[in-house]
Amino acid sequence: MLLSTVGRRTGRKRTTPLLYIEDEDNLVVVASNGGREKNPAWFMNIKQDPRTEVQIRGRRTVMRAEQANRDEKQRLWPLLTKMYGRYDGYQARTKREIPVVILYHDRPSTRES
Repeated sequence: MLLSTVGRRTGRKRTTPLLYIEDEDNLVVVASNGGREKNPAWFMNIKQDPRTEVQIRGRRTVMRAEQANRDEKQRLWPLLTKMYGRYDGYQARTKREIPVVILYHDRPSTRES
């Protein structure tokens, strides 16, 4: 998947390749940054502007990104590590809590944070 965000400092479009899983109609990604101590730039960008564009197999979709809450992450993390087992190692390597991000089709939020 290619995730495009607006750079929080530059205002320019930034595109990042990411692994993802599908969760019903949503997509889920991990802001692991390889287990580094800082969150990846794309995560910081969506914190400022949650509007994103996702491209999968040539199809582009406008989506809205939200960080998963504790219960959502607890449910999604085993699915994410099943898809890519290194996420557990990344979490063990860093002191920060690695964020999980849910990408929703661009519509108003109906979930509680």
